[in-house]
Amino acid sequence: MLEVDDLSVSYGPVRALSNVSLKVERGQLVGILGANGAGKTSLLRTISGLVRAKSGAIRFDGSDIGKTRPERIVRMGIAHVPEGRGMFPDLTVRENLLAGAHTRQQRGEIADDYAKMLEMFPSLARREKQDSSTLSGGEQQMLAIARAMMSRPRLLLADEVSLGLAPVITKQVFAHLQSLRDAGITVVVVEQNAHLLLKMADHVYVLRHGRVELQGSAQAMSSHPELTKAYMGE
Repeated sequence: MLEVDDLSVSYGPVRALSNVSLKVERGQLVGILGANGAGKTSLLRTISGLVRAKSGAIRFDGSDIGKTRPERIVRMGIAHVPEGRGMFPDLTVRENLLAGAHTRQQRGEIADDYAKMLEMFPSLARREKQDSSTLSGGEQQMLAIARAMMSRPRLLLADEVSLGLAPVITKQVFAHLQSLRDAGITVVVVEQNAHLLLKMADHVYVLRHGRVELQGSAQAMSSHPELTKAYMGE
């Protein structure tokens, strides 16, 4: 479904990604692990069209999207949950959700999807008319995921979904991502919580200094000595 081939990204003289290649199969949940500054966020932002690559290719369902505008990429079926959630703090929960459907025209389908999101995330339904700034961190993260789903993506990119959340809330958010995968949505998750990610992912890539250092099935990676030493303190 998604192929990244020999991708390099720079911010001026600073190289963020160097010759990164990865593949995401339809229906998978793929994890991207790495320390701060490893290039994880740059990778997702480049796939989403928010950052232009210096070299390399990105293909989605066989189409080269490396030079495609972000709004077109959303229409093609890729949605991005950004690091920090990217709320519109002065808009209500309802208004934030509807903003996620701004590339769509079918009002009836949008209304149906809106109802599905409130059913999937009951805490948002209870706070439908509140400004998003009044929500807890976990509720804001759920709102960010629900807002992304309002574009009806086939591929969901989620960046640091556990950032700033209590462990019990993190597990709830991850459970929602698993549910989306089980419903047929392909998911790529950037995360630093290796324990949780390895439990839920099908395949894992480990970035270090902008390069892919390790990759493999989550089962294989969970016992890889370099990964367990670096991320699990073993």
